Amino acid sequence: MQQRLGLIETIHKRTTRDYLGERVIGMNKADCAKVAKRFDFEYWDGDRKYGYGGYYYDGRWKELADSLAVFYGLKSHHRVLDVGCGKGYLLYDLSQAVNGLEVRGVDLSDYALEHAKEEVKASLVRGNAVKLPFADGEFDLVISINTLHNLTLPSLEASLREIERVSKNKKYIVLDSYATEEQKVNLLYWQLTCECFYTPDEWGWIFEKCGYKGDYDFIFYD
Repeated sequence: MQQRLGLIETIHKRTTRDYLGERVIGMNKADCAKVAKRFDFEYWDGDRKYGYGGYYYDGRWKELADSLAVFYGLKSHHRVLDVGCGKGYLLYDLSQAVNGLEVRGVDLSDYALEHAKEEVKASLVRGNAVKLPFADGEFDLVISINTLHNLTLPSLEASLREIERVSKNKKYIVLDSYATEEQKVNLLYWQLTCECFYTPDEWGWIFEKCGYKGDYDFIFYD
């Protein structure tokens, strides 16, 4: 049964954000968004106005990795795919959480893949979420964290169908959402690369239309 799991909330809320100050004041946000959407050095390791402001391994995903391993009962013979894996930090933490777990990742950023964590670098490939380079039912678990919001609606539909296709059964995705006007405004202030974000009810409608039957979580910008 499809569930909203609530696994991402403590990680997201751990950092206090100044939505207006960090993303809007004193800069041309449209120009920054254009740079961010290249998903190159500036987005990952450049100035904060273009994205992460330096994305280095700090163990931030370990809690989520441990939770996913327990919830989905991951074992040493299982295969896990991360769609939009970036530098592979979550996959590394998953490999540490479950000895012998086979991890694979796909991302469209050459920069992220070139600077990925060495322990999982060989398991990452360049690719697009709308056409995953894997066989039907190849993975025991498919995850996608903070990635699908970067797709336009037609590409989002294709990606959700691809996630369904390459998964044996278990799937978990994290999406941007809002339940209040305040959350919506904060999201608009904060985002640089978002193409789609919806209310929880609208996401549910999209899941049904696209045939997505996996689990999910939302990020709200309070």
